[in-house]
Amino acid sequence: QVQLVESGGGLVQAGGSVRLSCAASGSIFRFSIMGWYRQAPGIQRELVASVTSGGSTFYADSVKGRFTISRDNTKNMMYLQMSSLKPEDTSVYYCNARNFASNIWGQGTRVTVSS
Repeated sequence: QVQLVESGGGLVQAGGSVRLSCAASGSIFRFSIMGWYRQAPGIQRELVASVTSGGSTFYADSVKGRFTISRDNTKNMMYLQMSSLKPEDTSVYYCNARNFASNIWGQGTRVTVSS
């Protein structure tokens, strides 16, 4: 089974930018949709952004205009470019890949935005 590994999290000041990466151990072409989710303590995991195999994207209202999701099927990578970060973006961010037969999660990477 394909494994997903996130990287790129860390501490960033409000207004700053960071890029998260999700590396897959195998081909991601098979996954019809991939996405980034986040979960803060005591809060349900929420969808931040997703991208289909055809390149269609979705963004949560809270991140529209600030985050950009992309996937590179040739490199088996997915990215989340995060800009104009706010303290409320502080969370653990998870990579997800799914199709009709699989629903795979990464282990998460923490992003902390200081005010």
